[in-house]
Amino acid sequence: MRDAGIILGAAIVGWILGVIIEKYIIRRIRGLSKSTRTRIDDIIVKSIHNLVPLWIILALIAFVLSFTSLKPHIISYINKVILVIFMYSGVVVAARMAAEFVREYMRSFEDVLPPSTLLINVTKIVVYVVGILMILHTLGISIAPILTALGVTSLAVALALQDTLSNLFAGLQLIVARQLRPGDYIRLEDGLEGYIEDITWRNTIIRALSNNLIIVPNSKLAQSTIINHYKPDTELNFTVEVGVSYDTDLKKAEKVALEEAKKLLNEVEGGVPEFEPFVRFYEFGDSSINMKVFLRAKEYVYQFMLKHEFIKRLKERFDKEGIEIPFPIRTVYLKNGLQPPDEA
Repeated sequence: MRDAGIILGAAIVGWILGVIIEKYIIRRIRGLSKSTRTRIDDIIVKSIHNLVPLWIILALIAFVLSFTSLKPHIISYINKVILVIFMYSGVVVAARMAAEFVREYMRSFEDVLPPSTLLINVTKIVVYVVGILMILHTLGISIAPILTALGVTSLAVALALQDTLSNLFAGLQLIVARQLRPGDYIRLEDGLEGYIEDITWRNTIIRALSNNLIIVPNSKLAQSTIINHYKPDTELNFTVEVGVSYDTDLKKAEKVALEEAKKLLNEVEGGVPEFEPFVRFYEFGDSSINMKVFLRAKEYVYQFMLKHEFIKRLKERFDKEGIEIPFPIRTVYLKNGLQPPDEA
């Protein structure tokens, strides 16, 4: 009972000291690290978050063991447990730091490596696997048979998890190819569209304009025909179709449409003022001569407001200029004054 009380007391004292250090000293260090130019100190402080109390508890327990009457083999066993916990916490810190460095690298070189949680999670897994193998080696456990067993079982796992691995490697392919990245607005061949939220180890998460999430397996996405509205840049051209009557002076209609288009791109948010809008007449319709007005938006979603405003402005201007936008009509001419037969 006395030995257990000593160990418990050491754990309590260690926890209290750890909380005090974490709350006051580490927090102060975290505040100072934010004022420095480098990000390394921020990453280190963030990586050891909530682990300081554990380390102090382990250190105090290891220290007080020499004051107990426990048998040597029990003390040796407890020391090994302390060592394993301490080493595993070090692996946790290493995994956190590696993940943060990968995240910082992706932020710094977004054109080379788009940001994604997939690469971050893969980095963590690699660090954990290497760390656990090092712990086993430190405990005197031979890792050669383990590596051999892993090699044999990996084949069976690969066969059993074909779909999962297919999605994993498809996700890596999407990231490395740099054709898609979080934040891009895409449209799939089946009509689904939205912003890419993230590319995970299994799925690509897309947020539609309705604010719903679309979950697409990476393997399916890699095999789909995709329109990326953010490649090669975010700006895109769009058209507004309008018809004018056959009596209209087409040069005047074109001039009015261009004037309103230029005003729109300069006055409405999302328009590209540097773009020169243009008009193309393309069809002799049943009741109108149809034309397309070509405009440019800074991003995909801006086109909807620009279309909305342009239609209102163009209708108002056409009314002012006496330019008719006809509704569909059909004129029937009766030859030789014949009347249509009476309905039965």
